[in-house]
Amino acid sequence: MPAPADHASPADRIVDLYRRHAQAWAGARTATPPGARPMEEAWLARFRALLVPGAGVLDIGCGPGLPIAGHLVAHGYRVTGIDSSPEMIALFRRNLPAAQADAVVADMRALALGRTFGGVVAWDSFFHLSPEPQRGMFQVFADHAAPGAPLMFTSGPAEGEAIGTLEGEPLYHASLDPAEYRARLDAAGFDLVAHRAEDPECGGHTVWLARRR
Repeated sequence: MPAPADHASPADRIVDLYRRHAQAWAGARTATPPGARPMEEAWLARFRALLVPGAGVLDIGCGPGLPIAGHLVAHGYRVTGIDSSPEMIALFRRNLPAAQADAVVADMRALALGRTFGGVVAWDSFFHLSPEPQRGMFQVFADHAAPGAPLMFTSGPAEGEAIGTLEGEPLYHASLDPAEYRARLDAAGFDLVAHRAEDPECGGHTVWLARRR
């Protein structure tokens, strides 16, 4: 049984935070000056280069669908988004055309859609899990990635936990050691394609790009 909200661990408060602040998060996430390129663009281009044309992509922790899913839809890919927040899923459905994107309220830790995708992305979502659930996600990634499918996710640069903020409230993040991420990717059947810690050209994100064998 989950702990009461006022006694929950920082990791257990994540979904509630994103539910209550969905609109504010969506506004901040898409606040790109007119004509400016989204900071994720270069990594998304590398991800797209590994996709089969017209592939279906699974966006784990999709949030409001912008900019990640929207970028992929604009380049001709069909996206299925999953998020634990019904409010985020409602924004996703409002932001993206149903003909090219659908969304499901689901907890990534127990995800079992029963099908595979041509690509899997977990941008700024997977790293909100505490270490042990993160370890369990590599089987989830493998279960939903077709042979040859790229997988891209963000993490912290080194093993540990960190607390950021969302609308002034504590926001939990965690990371495994980079060597463990490499080992778990390999054990789950993924070959590492590219990795950069605290990429200065991507807002300091630590990014992993791999491909299903």
